[in-house]
Amino acid sequence: MMSKDGMTYAPKGKPNPVVKEGEFVIAVAALDHGHIYGMCNGLVEAGATLKYVYDPDKKKVADFVEKYPDVEVTDSLEQILTDETIKLVAAAAIPSKRSALGNRVMEAGKDYFTDKTPFTTMAQLEETKKVVKQTGQKYMVYFSERLHVEGAVFAGDLIKDGAIGRVLQVTGFGPHRLNASSRPDWFFNKEQYGGILCDIGSHQIEQFLYYADCKDAEILHSKVANYNNPEYPELEDYGDTTLVGDNGATQYFKVDWFTPDGLSTWGDGRTFITGTEGTIEIRKYVDVAREATGDHLFLVNKDGEKHYKLSGEVGFPFFGELILDCIHRTEKAMTQAHAFKAAELCLLAQEQAIVVSK
Repeated sequence: MMSKDGMTYAPKGKPNPVVKEGEFVIAVAALDHGHIYGMCNGLVEAGATLKYVYDPDKKKVADFVEKYPDVEVTDSLEQILTDETIKLVAAAAIPSKRSALGNRVMEAGKDYFTDKTPFTTMAQLEETKKVVKQTGQKYMVYFSERLHVEGAVFAGDLIKDGAIGRVLQVTGFGPHRLNASSRPDWFFNKEQYGGILCDIGSHQIEQFLYYADCKDAEILHSKVANYNNPEYPELEDYGDTTLVGDNGATQYFKVDWFTPDGLSTWGDGRTFITGTEGTIEIRKYVDVAREATGDHLFLVNKDGEKHYKLSGEVGFPFFGELILDCIHRTEKAMTQAHAFKAAELCLLAQEQAIVVSK
C-alpha cells in the first residue's frame, strides 16, 4: 500500500494468525500518529482480537472505528487498564508522552506496543527500564521501516543464512515528505517530537543493530539542521549520524523532510548493506522511474546478481512472534535489550548533534 504521506502509511499483509479468535485480546489507546493503523493491521492479521479503542479526540476515534467497525469505544483509559482480558495495549501517542503511557500500561499488568520513537529523553528511558524490571512486562516498539517492509524482512533472512557473510557496514537513507499543512502542532515542537535523529532516525539505528548483529554502538558524529523551514523554528528537516558497533561494523545514515512532490510515495527509503561476501540494497517503497511498487531487493554475492521483487511474498512475521512472545514470555520477535539500546543510541545521537543550520 503506497501513500503520499508517511504519517498515514499503514501496510497490510496476508492474514497469518498464530492464535485463535479471542485467545489474545488487545486494546488501542492514543491515536496521535497514523502508524497506529499499521500496528493494528499487523496484530490483527496475526490473530489478535481487537476489543477496545480509547482517545479523547472523538474525530480520531470515529476514523478508527471506520477502519475497525467491530471495536468497542471506551471513554476511559482506566477501563482498558482494569480489564483482565486485555493482554497488550498498542498506542501511538505524542512521542513525549509514550513513555508515561507505557509505564501505566505495564503497571496495570499488560504489555505495551508503542510507535517509534519510544522516548524523547534519557530520563524517560531510565524510568521505563525500572518499570519493565519491576513489572516483568514488555515495552515493544514499532520500528516499521524494518518490521513492516518485506524487503527489509527478507534482507534479515538473507544475512542470517550467510548470503553476504559478516556484515561490515550499513548505509541508510530515510527521506520523508513533510506535508506540513497536514501535520499536528506537536510535530513542530521539539520537546514533543524529540528531534529528527530521535524520531525518524530511530528506524535507521535499529536496523543497523539488527543487520550488523550489534549489542551496542558508539555515536561518532551527528548533525542536524533546519535548512528550509524557518516558519517552523523548532523543526529539524535534516539529520545524519555515523556509528561504530561493538563488533567493529559501522553505519552512516541520513534522514530528512525533503521528498520531492513528484515522487509517487512518501519517501525513497533505501538501505545498503556490505558484507564480507556480498552486498544487499533494499529499495523499500519505490524503484524510482522504473516501478511504483516497493520491496525490491538486490543481492550480489559469489553466486551472481539477483533482483528480488518481494511485495506480497514474505509477510510480516514480527507481529505473530510478538503475540507468541507475550503469551510465552519469550523474546523471539525482539529482545527488550535491543529495543532499549536502539532508543538510547538515537537519544545520544540527538543530544550530541552539531547544529549546522537554523
